[in-house]
Order: sequence, then C-alpha cells, then structure tokens
Amino acid sequence: MSGQNQEYFNKEAANYDTKHEKTLNRLVEEIRAKLDFIGADWVEDDDEDEGGDEGQAKKAGDAPEKSVRLLDYACGTGVVSRALAPYTTQCVGIDLSENMVATYNARAENQGLAPSEMHAYQGNICVAEDPNPTAFTASEFSNFDVAAVGLGFHHFDDPALAARRLAERLKTGGVLVILDFLPHDKPDASHPATSTITHHGFSEEQIKKIYEDAGLGKDFALEELAVVFHFSKENNTEVRRRIFMARGTKA
Repeated sequence: MSGQNQEYFNKEAANYDTKHEKTLNRLVEEIRAKLDFIGADWVEDDDEDEGGDEGQAKKAGDAPEKSVRLLDYACGTGVVSRALAPYTTQCVGIDLSENMVATYNARAENQGLAPSEMHAYQGNICVAEDPNPTAFTASEFSNFDVAAVGLGFHHFDDPALAARRLAERLKTGGVLVILDFLPHDKPDASHPATSTITHHGFSEEQIKKIYEDAGLGKDFALEELAVVFHFSKENNTEVRRRIFMARGTKA
C-alpha cells in the first residue's frame, strides 16, 4: 500500500494546497484553536510583535528560547507544521512522497524559514521489518515534544505500529496528536484516492486502544473538529467526512 500512496500523492503534490485551500485554511485555524487541548508547553507566538518568520524570529541579545520540537509525520505539504510553527522552535516533516516533501520545503523556504526551523525528509518509519531506518537514526529525529499525523492515519497499513514508532521518537511527557476521520462509508470507487485508503475512519474506542497500546494513554482525549472535509463524487453530490483530533501523553 505504501507504493500506491507514494504514487498517488506524488501526482497530487503540485495542486494539493490549491485544490483543498479553503478546507486546509480552516484546518489550520482549528488546530490553533486546540493548543490548550493538545497540551504541549508551547513557545509564545511573537509574530505580531516582532514580524518574525512564522513567529520564530528572535531579537538580538534575547536569552535562548526554550525548545519545542514537532515531528509532522505523513506531513504532506505541511498543514500541521504551518499551524503549529508559531508555537514551536522546530518542525521536522517526514513523508513517503518526495514531491510532497519538495512542496513542504519550498513553502518553508518561501516563508523565510531556515532548514533548522522547518524541513521535511522523504522516508517511512513504519516498515515492520525495519524498526530503526538508517535515514532517521540521527538525534534530530528523536526526542520530540509533539508528534502529529494530519489526515494520514487512514492511509496506513498498520496505524497501531505507526503510533508505537512515533511514541519511540517522543520524549517522556511528549504528546501524540492524530487528526483523522470518524467512521464513514466506503468512498466512491471512482475516486482516485480510493486505492490508497485502508481504513474508513476510526471510532474513539479504536483510537484510545491504539494510544494505550503504544504507551500514550496518559490524559487521552478525543474531540470532533468543526472542519468537515468534502469529497465530490462523479454524480456531483458531496460526501462529508467528520474530522477528530486525539491526543495522549507518553508516560
């Protein structure tokens, strides 16, 4: 399935943000509205006061800023990173699709962000037979304060494995955030993404068990977001997908 995901999202990368612009912008707003729900020890957003790049600019002579690091897994073009960048000191993305990674990095560069602040890498940390991929053994790929998967879980062959692998890369007290769909009917077979979907949404009970089995059950919570994803079908009707956000802490 990972090969199909890579092929599909490589094709989608160039137009993804334009195609879903309205929904993605709303999703950024929803994520930012849930900062307290996520519960990380965020840095303050100084963007309005300093005019800094995504709120990360620092005044000369300031004391060193505390570190708040985000791992944005299955990052795509970086919607979760863009939402949380003003409240973190570093965003690291990982995605199967090299074209999505290229778009993520181009957007970060266009925002004036250095690679040390926001950068994505092509790869997969969820291969069962490869628990510690060579490409991601460096210290920069571990000890994160927050790990997030934004609308990627339903594409994973083994979401439980993904949660365990992400938990391993969190520091103690770190938070895993998942945004995905609540249970829904199977998508229209004519939709080009159908072949990449392995799960038709998740119930709260399913997600809670995934968190608990990964050692992330502390302070588990799940809430539905106001954003609804729309998928147009060939007969010009729309199918709506309700989105949830879940969070849990590594004990």
